[in-house]
Amino acid sequence: MWKLASRSYDRMVVVMPEHRIAYMAVPKAGSSSVKSMLARIDHERWPALETDLRALHQVYPTKRFRPHRWRDTHRPGWFGFTVLRDPLARLMSVYTDRVIQKGDLRDSHRIQSGQSDLPADPDPDHFFANLPGYMAASSSIKHHALPTVLFTGPDLSVYDAVFRTEEISELARHLSRHTGHSVAVGQRNASAWRLGLDDLSAATRDVVRDYLAPDYDLLADHYPRPF
Repeated sequence: MWKLASRSYDRMVVVMPEHRIAYMAVPKAGSSSVKSMLARIDHERWPALETDLRALHQVYPTKRFRPHRWRDTHRPGWFGFTVLRDPLARLMSVYTDRVIQKGDLRDSHRIQSGQSDLPADPDPDHFFANLPGYMAASSSIKHHALPTVLFTGPDLSVYDAVFRTEEISELARHLSRHTGHSVAVGQRNASAWRLGLDDLSAATRDVVRDYLAPDYDLLADHYPRPF
């Protein structure tokens, strides 16, 4: 079992002090791919993380944003960044990746013990129509479906750079220039199939629209509303 390093890797911000990098990760927003790039820069740790996705997220954890943590970590000369994803695509991937591919709901004690009457294998409409209940039943679903603002904070200007998931290659170039290491882009933890608005009923689309409204308000300069 990989153990957390004793330096600064247990903070709420993903930090690499030797390289003056600070990163606020957002679940289902390319975080596995970004963390893989950081691990390649941190050569000492990469061999142990190359095939162990769980260890990767232990060493570079995804935590909620805390203003004082960011201020304490992000110093002059550091490269502080975050990566955003279109809110609809991000939420849809919670279903395709966490529910279908990884089976998180089958690991839910509340569902399996009968404390919740929600099925462990819902279709997309049932899942999104009952999203609050599924978030209450599964800590993993909750973590991955929480609004973006809880991980980035409400003010994106605190970052030196904000990248969209479509701009991961540009992030790799920035990291290469900042660290002097050649940083390659590698996609990790991608969903095997896609789900979109057309796959949902009209009633479910309304639920999803209302749930994502705050995210689209926050990311208005980065993603258009699809509704």
